[in-house]
Amino acid sequence: MPATSLRRFTDQTVIVTGAGSGIGRGIAERFAAEGANVVLAGRTEDKLRAVAAGLDAARTLVQACDVRDFAQVERLVAAAAARFGGLDVMVNNAGVAPEGSVADTSLDDWHDTLQTDLSGVFHGCKAALPRLLERQGCIVNVASVSGLGADWALAAYNAAKGGVVNLTRSLALDFGGRGVRVNAVCPSLTRSDMTADMLQDEALMRRFMERLPLGRPAEPEDIAGVVAFLASDDARFVNGVNLPVDGGVTASNGQPPM
Repeated sequence: MPATSLRRFTDQTVIVTGAGSGIGRGIAERFAAEGANVVLAGRTEDKLRAVAAGLDAARTLVQACDVRDFAQVERLVAAAAARFGGLDVMVNNAGVAPEGSVADTSLDDWHDTLQTDLSGVFHGCKAALPRLLERQGCIVNVASVSGLGADWALAAYNAAKGGVVNLTRSLALDFGGRGVRVNAVCPSLTRSDMTADMLQDEALMRRFMERLPLGRPAEPEDIAGVVAFLASDDARFVNGVNLPVDGGVTASNGQPPM
């Protein structure tokens, strides 16, 4: 688990979807390190159990869940509440990212991406809200810089993450006054299974580094720390923010280095 002296989530319960690898795993490990009860959710139970093996079994629950199916997400929230007595934080992280322009994207890929990356976030928020309202909890969605400005050849992903960005704002307006803050993080290139092929492409990485002022891709821990901040009382007056966690990518106006 990450080294931290913070214990901001002791006795709180956090659900993390897509927790079997990458950013989701990093987020789950960060909350566990800060004392939370952590519910690991995802489609591949073996991956979830591998993550759980490094956590405190008494404060960890593994729950197979396909976020495309609202009934499964409802069962996920019910299982978390039954095991730990309630819910304080919902982190909607599960996602897919097929490549392709509109011309190249199959109908199956389009529908699967929207169902996973956008409807999956809607399902998580809708299922969790009754429990979060009871505890004045919060939601943190994992969007992307691709939801703030589009990438080439990622039409379905761009559309889905753009939806997450504005859904986050809508939720913040509707539920902030009722005690549930809603924010999102917008990562840029992050080291994970999803980006492994990209990271091994030296020519592509050189082009990325021209646009990444910090000169490296993010690690899952870089994203996890910001998610934990947004979920904590340190961010108690932060609501409706889509926060770039991008090494400075969105600081540029898009022109090349001179």
